Amino acid sequence: MKTKGIILAGGSGSRLYPMTSIFSKQLQIVYDKPMIYYPLATLMLAGVKEVLLISTPKDTPNFEKLLGDGKRWGISIDYIIQDKPKGIAEAFIYGEKFIGDSQVCLILGDNLFYGKMDFLRRAIEANEGATVFGYRVQNPESYGVVEFDKNNNVVSIEEKPKKPKSDFAIPGLYIFDNSVVEKTLNLKPSPRGELEITDVQKEYLNLGKLNVEIMGRGIAWLDTGTPESMIEAGTFIHAVEKRQGRKIACPEEIALGMKFITKAEYLETVNRLPDCSYRDYCLRISDEYE
Repeated sequence: MKTKGIILAGGSGSRLYPMTSIFSKQLQIVYDKPMIYYPLATLMLAGVKEVLLISTPKDTPNFEKLLGDGKRWGISIDYIIQDKPKGIAEAFIYGEKFIGDSQVCLILGDNLFYGKMDFLRRAIEANEGATVFGYRVQNPESYGVVEFDKNNNVVSIEEKPKKPKSDFAIPGLYIFDNSVVEKTLNLKPSPRGELEITDVQKEYLNLGKLNVEIMGRGIAWLDTGTPESMIEAGTFIHAVEKRQGRKIACPEEIALGMKFITKAEYLETVNRLPDCSYRDYCLRISDEYE
């Protein structure tokens, strides 16, 4: 089944004020590139070529200016304006026509992942209902927590529990079949007036169609909701890029490596970039790809 991707990049980013007083949180810089590059790169590395970006009336034009229609990277990017955020699950209502008869991989625009994306590709291929991911953390009480059995069947999901039943948090990355739209349309808003992603997951859990895929120790999950976590994420990206001499979340390189574009198309795109270290990097590594 075809898989499409949704990046949810709305919200006010109030915890990052005054940084977000002009630009969206997802347009802030994480070391050497806009934050939105990282979730987009995750989807591209998973083989997803059709992407819908949902954002605010103020920020959507900036995303369109930055990313365009995606053709230069061999993908398509569509945009929908969300007038007022009413929960993560609302993304499926906005994306109903986009999703169509495909399954969908939803990623939050402020969640960064680093490492081999085999776990995500495997989960996309195996998904038969809904899949969440489990990432071991030291403070699970700060997140949504997933409890599962030895066969990776989900037993329970709790949002910020005082006494977590496991050490595995649920990152902002989810896979759903196309029945997610109907399930979301039938949801009732939570006491805080939002359509909660955990309520969608529980609908699948009640049907016995919710599984968990564990992110191993080779995967880094970086949340960027606070100034401190932004600095930590930027420092991590800088350290890896400096050590390896390779950029993380470079859409041009990913498009070439995934064969979304030919080498000739790649060079045409890169040569249109301004004279900068990013362009120099893209030219330098081009000889590594046939």
